[in-house]
Amino acid sequence: MRADRLMAILLLLQQREQVTAAEVARELEISERTARRDLDALGMAGVPVYSMQGRGGGWRLVGGARTDLSGLTAGEARALFLVAGPASSATPAVKAALRKLVRALPEPFRAQAEAAASSLVLDPQRWGSSRIEPRPPRFLDDLQDAVIRGAQVRLGYVDREGAATERIVHPLGIVAKGPSWYLIATTGAGRRTFRIDRVSSVDPTGDPVHRPEDFDLAESWRAIADEVDRRRTPIEARAVCTPGGMSVLRIGFGSRLEVGGSRADGRIEVVIRGNDEYKLAGELAGLVEWIEVTGPPAVRDHLAAIGKTLVARYG
Repeated sequence: MRADRLMAILLLLQQREQVTAAEVARELEISERTARRDLDALGMAGVPVYSMQGRGGGWRLVGGARTDLSGLTAGEARALFLVAGPASSATPAVKAALRKLVRALPEPFRAQAEAAASSLVLDPQRWGSSRIEPRPPRFLDDLQDAVIRGAQVRLGYVDREGAATERIVHPLGIVAKGPSWYLIATTGAGRRTFRIDRVSSVDPTGDPVHRPEDFDLAESWRAIADEVDRRRTPIEARAVCTPGGMSVLRIGFGSRLEVGGSRADGRIEVVIRGNDEYKLAGELAGLVEWIEVTGPPAVRDHLAAIGKTLVARYG
């Protein structure tokens, strides 16, 4: 938190040229004593800041020096503040923090960031769906805090069968997947994923997290999501598709489609996953203009049966 405050104070100095300890305290919601200590710390850290005593005095950067610790370009600043709009999906705490930071950004970033904050509305609801917004899970903030601080927790958890357990976990990261939130953590049994809405208690142990040096949250989640997709869609239909039909397959099957190589006749080998042979055959039946299913036999048999039924009814 100290490093964040020092950066915020530096940005305030860049924007206003001169600030008082009272102004810093008011902006950052800290005491004046803490503000003075932080201003002194900037000087000790090598930032060219000095104080002017007396009436009308305050703190200034020597010669109007400007050191943009944020490193933000104008485009990056706009992108950051797109999540601060009144109808965005960011949490109230994130919106409040970004609104404070936008006032401290140097020109010309500030005006563009303020415009970005009110330029976008994110509406996650589909047409015709309920307007009830899902509430964040009860222990989301506690687990986010544990991840940030690198602290182990004793986690109470209720699985999908209703069985309650308790274990020590090393929180590594949190992922939002649609309306659901997940905790990725290391446990005594290896790396595990927990749905946060099933967490029943979170108690910090006071011990530090042992974080693998090669851990990457995005890569870890991609591997988890791929594995979940495969478990949900264990049936694989092999087929060949004309080049003109590939866009239809990509739109219709998304991540359930795997594209292979091309054959001598120009058709492309594909694998399409599903969770039931008959249902998968039903999805493929309307694509006969572009694809030929080569296996497995059960899917081909279902396609043949569907074809006979269609001919008998509409022939």
